[in-house]
Amino acid sequence: MSKVRLCKGILIGAAVAVAISVGLVWATPGTGTTSILIGRATFDEAFHVKRDGPDGWQVQVKAKPALDIAVQKIVFQPGGQSGWHSHPGPVFISVVEGTMTFYESDDPDCSPVVRHAGEGFIDVGDHAHLARNETAEPATNVVTYLAPPGAILRVDEPNPGNCPF
Repeated sequence: MSKVRLCKGILIGAAVAVAISVGLVWATPGTGTTSILIGRATFDEAFHVKRDGPDGWQVQVKAKPALDIAVQKIVFQPGGQSGWHSHPGPVFISVVEGTMTFYESDDPDCSPVVRHAGEGFIDVGDHAHLARNETAEPATNVVTYLAPPGAILRVDEPNPGNCPF
């Protein structure tokens, strides 16, 4: 193992340890949720994928030097919530059953963003947010994380104080 790779591993480990210890002190843990990691894979090389489709549709994904993609299924019981948290990279949330409400820590008005089954929500991951099931029925999300290789997927955050809950 090269010294550079060893140093990177030590730094990632230290960052994870700090994130966990900070999260334990200030955490706003979720309640009423069950999650299953469906899979996670590392794409070891930098890449750039660009596709143009019909009617002006376009998508572009770039990563360097590498990228982890993880998929998780999260079930929120009625009244269940994620707790305030952030992510090391963008997260694509697909609401596949029920209705979810999302709140952002940088929104001084605590405006709800409501998504129903078949709709998505993109979380850039760079600030705290909270997902809640404010209905009387269960809700299921399929969540796709884009993250640096080996990074933790969720960082617990303190309550930012902008929402009344």
